[in-house]
Amino acid sequence: MSHLKLAVNHTLAAFKLLLLGLLLTASPTLLAAEKDPQLAWEKIHAGAMVLDVRTAEEFSQGHLPQAVNIPFQQVAEEFAARNIPKDTPVVLYCRSGRRSGKAQEALIAAGYTQTYNGGGFEGLSQHAAASEKP
Repeated sequence: MSHLKLAVNHTLAAFKLLLLGLLLTASPTLLAAEKDPQLAWEKIHAGAMVLDVRTAEEFSQGHLPQAVNIPFQQVAEEFAARNIPKDTPVVLYCRSGRRSGKAQEALIAAGYTQTYNGGGFEGLSQHAAASEKP
């Protein structure tokens, strides 16, 4: 192999490692930005569908007003079955934001374009209660 080809291969390998590193460090930041209770409530007040992706048992123990309960594993199939338009604004939440993130990924993969991971139920509930105080 010529020295030029070897240098190009090493440069490409270094670039791939750099790109992978950037993606790995940026992903948690991007995910954290998704779980902003204030932004979630702004979207809800603007008319977004509120989607609780916890279990039916968790939902029965408390949920946000107007929330629809669809367990995270069934979200994409249920949205398709209910003919929910792909441009419907949706704020998803669960206990911590992990399952709502998985559900959001499934919706995005299915073509939904207006999804937002609101994070955890307690954080959203506390933010709503705090914003209602005089």
